[in-house]
Amino acid sequence: MLISLNSLNKSYPMGEITVEALKNINLEIAEGEFVSIAGPSGSGKTTLLNIIGLIDNFSGGSLEINGLNIKNQTRKELTRLRRELIGFVFQSFNLLPVLNVFENVELPLIIAKKGGRAERRDRVNYLLEEVGLGDRRNHIPAELSGGQQQRVAIARALVTNPRIIIADEPTANLDSGTGEKVLDLMKEINRIEKTTFIFSTHDPEIWQMANHIIFLQDGSIRLEERH
Repeated sequence: MLISLNSLNKSYPMGEITVEALKNINLEIAEGEFVSIAGPSGSGKTTLLNIIGLIDNFSGGSLEINGLNIKNQTRKELTRLRRELIGFVFQSFNLLPVLNVFENVELPLIIAKKGGRAERRDRVNYLLEEVGLGDRRNHIPAELSGGQQQRVAIARALVTNPRIIIADEPTANLDSGTGEKVLDLMKEINRIEKTTFIFSTHDPEIWQMANHIIFLQDGSIRLEERH
C-alpha cells in the first residue's frame, strides 16, 4: 500500500482549549488511485492533505508512505521524501510572476538538481504538450487565464516524476466549466502516468470524478466510497 494511516490524530491548542482537527483516521490509498477528500469547510481536508504531504506533523497514530514509518524519519529525511515522492498543486496556482511558463515548470528540476539542460528541456516540453500549453511556453503567468495557470501548476507538480500529487481545492478559483476541464486533465494524467492523485474539494459534482471518495466531517471519516 502506498499510503497507510492508522488511528491518526491531529490536535493543537487554541487559547485554553485543545482543537481536535483529525480524529482516529484509518485510511489506505493504493498506487495509481484518484482520490477525493470531500467535506464542508472546516472538516479537516487541508489538515489531512498537509499531513500526507509531509508538510504538517500529527499528534498520534501512525502514517506510512511507500513502506516508511514517518515517525521514524528525521527532518532531513522528510524533506528528501517530500521532494522525491510528492508534488503539490495549490488553489492559488503559486506561479512565479517573473518566470515564463517553461521556466516555472522547469524550476523544481533545477532545485532538485535533476538532469542536464537537454533532459530538463525534453521533460518540460513533454508535459506542456500534455497539458495543452505547448504554444504558451514563453508567456508569463499574467498573460494566461486561470485555467491555463492551473494547468501550468499541474505540469510543474509532475515534472520531477512524483508518485503522489496533492491538490488542495485545485478548482476553487476557477469557474465550474474550467474546473471540470482541469479535473479531467488530472484524471487523464493519472491514467497515463499512473501517478496517485489526492485532491480536496467541497464541490459534490467534482466528488464523482474520483474512483475513491473519503468524506470528512468534524475531523472524522464519515463515509468512504470506492467506485
